[in-house]
Amino acid sequence: MSAESAPRRSGRRYPAVVRGVIGIAVFIGLAQAVGASGLVKQSVLPLMSTVLARASGLAGNTRFIADMGATLAGWALGLGITIVIGVPLGLLLGSVPVVRVATRAIVEFLRPIPSVALILPVELLLGPGLRTAATLIVYGGMWPILYNTMAGLDDVDPVAKDTLRAFGFGRLAVIRHVSLPSAAPFIATGIRIASAVALILDVGTGYLTGRIAGPGIGAFIADANSGSGNTPLVLGAVIWAGLLGVVLNLLLVWAERRLLPWHRTSLGYADLTTARAPAAAP
Repeated sequence: MSAESAPRRSGRRYPAVVRGVIGIAVFIGLAQAVGASGLVKQSVLPLMSTVLARASGLAGNTRFIADMGATLAGWALGLGITIVIGVPLGLLLGSVPVVRVATRAIVEFLRPIPSVALILPVELLLGPGLRTAATLIVYGGMWPILYNTMAGLDDVDPVAKDTLRAFGFGRLAVIRHVSLPSAAPFIATGIRIASAVALILDVGTGYLTGRIAGPGIGAFIADANSGSGNTPLVLGAVIWAGLLGVVLNLLLVWAERRLLPWHRTSLGYADLTTARAPAAAP
């Protein structure tokens, strides 16, 4: 009986998307209830219905749409440069132990420095604008890509590398045919983490420097926050920033599935409706 009921239980599972929508609906309902209860002043936490109304209104705001485009352009430029620099550097440090040991002290010194703390010094050095945002994105997004690439190389099966060396393959050939494909899932994870870091730094830079650094969601939030009673507008822009982060992450997950099909089952985004319990032994 238990063997027959197992497939029925798995068939009633909801897809991950449905469960995510349910979680968002519950959160919105709780936020609306807290705001309406008076436990928190509405000047601090407006009604969620008011925030969602302001957020939907931003969809037709040409200035905000331009700010969204500027944020997306800064994210793409910064993340692209980060990948071009971070992956080869991770391959170098992960494949050549002498270089890894020689640079360990420098890497461990630079890594803990918060990127946000460098916004003003970098702006003074490079001037306001896209160069500052891209530089900070490269600095902050470098570490997850670098360390994930090195971790992926450390996880490569040594037997596979020794086998290729036994057949006369050189270091570069081993990296190309064994190390890089094995480390690719780690690199993809580092890129997705760096994507979130890039968006955070792009918005944060715009918020701290304002319109002087150019358009962007951060600059829009800074402008909205300068007036009284604009908390719903600020939170509405924050919602759009979060939605942008979700969409970008989904695009990277889709690309990862297409480029690394062997790694698909470990991504955690599989449709649970396809899961079935194993058949009972006769």
